[in-house]
Order: sequence, then C-alpha cells, then structure tokens
Amino acid sequence: MRFLFFWLCVWCVQGLADAHLFVYHRFGDDRHPSTNVSLEKLREQFTAFKERGYKVVPLQDVVERVYAKEPIPDTWVVLTIDDNYKSFYENGLALFKEFGYPFTLFVYTGATEQGYGDYSTWKELREIAKYGALEFHSHNHPYMTQLSDAALKKDFETGLALFEKHLGKKPRYFSYPYGEYDERVKAIATSYGFKAIINQNMGAVSHRSDPFNLDRSALGENSNLSNLLSYRHLNAQWITPKTYPSDAKLSTVEVEVLEAGDKAGLYITGLGWQEVPMEHGRVHYTVDQTLTHDRTRLILSVGKKISTHILIKDQ
Repeated sequence: MRFLFFWLCVWCVQGLADAHLFVYHRFGDDRHPSTNVSLEKLREQFTAFKERGYKVVPLQDVVERVYAKEPIPDTWVVLTIDDNYKSFYENGLALFKEFGYPFTLFVYTGATEQGYGDYSTWKELREIAKYGALEFHSHNHPYMTQLSDAALKKDFETGLALFEKHLGKKPRYFSYPYGEYDERVKAIATSYGFKAIINQNMGAVSHRSDPFNLDRSALGENSNLSNLLSYRHLNAQWITPKTYPSDAKLSTVEVEVLEAGDKAGLYITGLGWQEVPMEHGRVHYTVDQTLTHDRTRLILSVGKKISTHILIKDQ
C-alpha cells in the first residue's frame, strides 16, 4: 500500500511540474508599445516572482530536466530576451542585475554586424555576457517559412559564424524570428546542433516537452502574469492539419493527448474558442471553415493545460 501511495505521489508531482519561459523585447522604450515593458512594470513583475515564491533559473536548468525526463518544479521561471535591442543594455540590464536574475538573450547578428543604431554593439553584447547567456536568433531576422532551403541555411551559417567570431563560442539554443516556423524550418534549424529550440507559443514546459519546440510566453506592459503562470503543459500530438491548407479551408482538427476527459477547448485564430468533444484522449473535430489569417494559431486546452500548433501560409 505504501509503495502504491509513493508512486501515486510521484505521478502527481510529475503531472503538475511545469516551468514557465517568458520573453521580453524592449525595455523602457515607449516608442514601441506593443513590444515594450516599462521599467516600473518590469520591477513589479520581478517583485511578484520573489513574493510568490518563484525561482528564476537559467534556461539550461530547464533544458537539462527535459532531456533527463525529470519533473520540473512549478516554481521555476526562465527569462529570455529576443533581438538584443539597445534598450536592454541601457535600461533593462540594471534591473536584472539588481534582482540577481539570470537571463538568456537571443542575438540578431545582422543588426549588430551592420551597426543598426537601435541594437547593441558586439562590445556591449560581450559586456552583457558577463551577467547572462547569449544565444542565437538568426542573422537577418527573416520570416523563415518564406525562405528556400538554401537561403535558410545561408542565414544560419552566416549568423553562426559571426556569433562565434565576435562572442567566442557556439550558441546552444535558438529562438525563431517572429515565433514563426514549420516542420521544414524546424528540421533545418535542428541540423545545426542546437541543444534546444524555443518558440513563442503561450504555455509551459514539462519533462514531456519536445526540447526542439519549447513553449514561451511573451511578457509586456499589459500581460496578465497570474494568468500566464497558471498555464500547464499539455502533452499533445497534432495529427491534422500538419501544414496550412493550400486552399485555406480547415476541414478537421485531430489531436491526441495524454489526458482524461470528454471535452476540450479549441482556439483558432479568427474563429475564436469553442468547446469540442474528446474521447479516449483524442480530439477529432470537424471545422469546415476558411482561415482568415496567414499566421494561424490552433490552441487546444484541457483545463489549464494547453498546447499550441502554428500554421503559416506558404508565400
């Protein structure tokens, strides 16, 4: 009986153990409100992590747990920054240092190499690296699904060579520009030897997550932190559709999940949320609707557990 109780407890801990990955872009730069967080809001969020008992850990710690298939504490939070805007170096970095929070900055190498004024220089990036990790975010920040295989590989190879030349190491992790990808882009990105790849799909990361498709939620000025922290990882296999329909007509959605229940929530960009039936861990739902957005997110929810599948129209 004790043996059964022990494994029941272990199962419960594993079932509830999810880390939350967040991404910021600009700091104290109100010229771009959609991607900016004020320093006042940033301090409020950082203080909330401390007061609520969350532990901000390096991305590496979560990735290692995913590979080991070990439970990840619910209290773990990972903070990342995309695009190496100068506002992080000039405004945001000081607060990270004050709170002692580790971070991962994903570098847009082309902007730095070409000296774009709104982006950190190589020298500034080397200074930033004293306090956090630098990883790769592409060379030209393209819409990767629109590139040919050859152009996509050229972007990786050019950017990775510059990254190693100026920063003295090979990056371990990669995040998709604009959060846009498909299976082809994922396969090519994976071929460059990254330990993990980060998306920008709202959700959480568990020991069952795919290390090459880790969910990450955006944090900004108007983000609902409590709501984002409440999400859990839904272990789901998206069967249909695999890609954006050629005629833009979405006929059915089919997903397998490791969850009990007889219903789920399904969100489709432009069509909103709807309740759908689930039987024996399988959703097979007839949609028969025309998609209205070239970038469409499908989100399946079972309680607070969610999984996202992104469809990008072929250009």
